[in-house]
Amino acid sequence: MEEDEKWQKVISAGLIIYRMTDQGPKFLLLYRGRNIWDLPRGRMEAAERSLQTAFREVWEETGLRRSDLRIERNFRKAYEKFPYTSGRRRVFKIVIFYLAETANSQVRVSPEHEGYAWFNLNEARRHLTRFKVRQAIIKKAWDFIKRPSTLPPPKYPESPKN
Repeated sequence: MEEDEKWQKVISAGLIIYRMTDQGPKFLLLYRGRNIWDLPRGRMEAAERSLQTAFREVWEETGLRRSDLRIERNFRKAYEKFPYTSGRRRVFKIVIFYLAETANSQVRVSPEHEGYAWFNLNEARRHLTRFKVRQAIIKKAWDFIKRPSTLPPPKYPESPKN
């Protein structure tokens, strides 16, 4: 196999960020221009773990610090996987998404973005029509946020066995 026929694996990570409002959960989407909305995410750097990458990228793209975010530890990571070509290079990209809540309604977008907005589930999915997997990822986050409490039932001492 020739060198240019091999697939290069690229891993990125990001956060699905939401905040609670009187109208329910709202999701943060960044506007890249040309009618493209997306979740904050970016490429993993050497020696980084995926969650470190997600926090770094969110800080770079939104100004939200780790202390501004509460990671939903019980949310099962969401993955997006897809191949693409860049010139003669064949790339297989994996994007890992974590879920985080913030109380901040204002963010500072990076120069690579033209703006941001907070959307309810249906609005967010409508703005992500270009990315079908991300529509499903937002829905997965919504389902997690809206789930009934996951606290275990209280434990009672067992009855003595006769």
